[in-house]
Amino acid sequence: MKTQWWKKAVVYQIYPRSFCDSNGDGIGDINGITSKLGYIKELGVDVIWLSPIYKSPMFDNGYDISDYCAINPEFGTMKDFDHLLEQAHGLGLKIIMDLVVNHSSNEHPWFLESKTNLDNPKRDYYIWQEGVRGGPPNDWKAYFGGSTWTYDETTGQYYLNCFSPHQPDLNWENPDLRREIHNIMRWWLDKGIDGFRLDAISLISKPLADGSLNFPNGEMKEFIFHGPRIHEYIKEMRSEVLKHYDVMTVGETGGVRPEHAVIYANADGSELDMVFQFEQVELDGSETFKWTDQNINLVELKEVLTRWQNQLFDHAWNSLYWCNHDQPRIVSRLGDSGALREKSAKMLATCLHFMQGTPFIYQGEELGMLNYPFKDISEYRDLESINAYNALVLEEKRIAKEDMLRFMALKSRDNSRTPMQWNEKPNAGFSAGKPWINVNPNYSEINAEDQIHREDSVYKYYQKLIQFRKTMDIITHGDFQLLMSEHPDLFVYMRKFNNEMLLVTCNFSYEERIVTLPEGFKTGKILITNDETQVSNESRVLTAEIVLSAFGALVLTNQ
Repeated sequence: MKTQWWKKAVVYQIYPRSFCDSNGDGIGDINGITSKLGYIKELGVDVIWLSPIYKSPMFDNGYDISDYCAINPEFGTMKDFDHLLEQAHGLGLKIIMDLVVNHSSNEHPWFLESKTNLDNPKRDYYIWQEGVRGGPPNDWKAYFGGSTWTYDETTGQYYLNCFSPHQPDLNWENPDLRREIHNIMRWWLDKGIDGFRLDAISLISKPLADGSLNFPNGEMKEFIFHGPRIHEYIKEMRSEVLKHYDVMTVGETGGVRPEHAVIYANADGSELDMVFQFEQVELDGSETFKWTDQNINLVELKEVLTRWQNQLFDHAWNSLYWCNHDQPRIVSRLGDSGALREKSAKMLATCLHFMQGTPFIYQGEELGMLNYPFKDISEYRDLESINAYNALVLEEKRIAKEDMLRFMALKSRDNSRTPMQWNEKPNAGFSAGKPWINVNPNYSEINAEDQIHREDSVYKYYQKLIQFRKTMDIITHGDFQLLMSEHPDLFVYMRKFNNEMLLVTCNFSYEERIVTLPEGFKTGKILITNDETQVSNESRVLTAEIVLSAFGALVLTNQ
């Protein structure tokens, strides 16, 4: 019988290539992860999410899989993985795998067979179309630039690739393909893993069968999400595979809104356990065009997060995150990169971790790691960023070089992919060799070794937040009420469960801000604060209002 252990769990995402290198080749690996399990356990999390470690040509850092049941040699061996799984389970840590089944690598055996001839049994594992007037079937634009269609000379047809030509889209209309994917999932679950993060899962049902291939200006994004058979496919996955295991599933669902999420992650458990939404991180305009210096507006952010809290309440389950491998560092985005870095990191963590849902912590987030100070295109490794630079600066000349480099320094995915900062040793203790991507030069100031021994560190603060979630039912079950919705600098909300209440107050600005306390909190107890101007946790708040200093956070309980 499946339990819902993930409702009180906290997840720690590892980007293996950048986490810890055990053999000095400059690339993080499985044995490096194993060596740091004690650090992860000490943080207090329950689940490790591994970005892809499967065999891959690594055009998109493993999100282009050429063998779903093999380990990429640069990460180690299957024996290494089995040892990692055994050691993690021994510490009470669960492991979920990142499964990429919207597309495969163009070096996957399925695709190599598919392109040999029109009659190959694997032909229909992918989406092929005839060209139109000597060109692609239509003018769709891929996420990583260029056309979504790539010409294959062997058969004279085009295959669909929503991301890059190295990542041909799988055809989920084919029942044999779906059975192959189900078998892959069973193989890993039988090995003992504890679930999946399903990459780009909202794209797997392509709206091609309706006869309409042309979209306005080639922009397919809003049309390709939530295709006509998407819920059928996921329910089949649940019925055939997932319901037989006590595991956790989270879907990366681009284009999802609360009304979609209550279907994908419905309370009856017929599809997924939770989904990732992108509304909150796309408030900088990146839903339509990523490469600007526009930032997230707090009033809009509050509106989005409140809708997700309230519309999913009692209907579906939220995932909570600020950072992941596709997003820049949140402290660089919404906090302070200078003297108030640690304080702002704690404030941002406070704001998120008292909401309802399962929190996801991305490696280094618990240290308050920052964006890398990129200066030149030669420093980047991310396929999306490099393709965008080549297209927008060199080919289309749409953006000036200096502006594009500034935009990339703010928003490139490589900001989250620089090596984990372990200590003050060379390369931040990540590797004895030359790292595959530059280490942030601030590692002597920001590193794990310092923070695990310092009581006022960001790491120690995250430990406290995680323990509150494990011990306070109000965080898991309470309802959510936003206060001061139009305030441009304050994020204030209440949680209620039975007779218990929490008041969460967070200042996103460099100036002092005043919060008037609601009834029930004027004699409330301070549960946690990052604000040195506030009294100790044992004191009582005796005034009708509190003053939050720059990037201050204060959580009150009425009990």
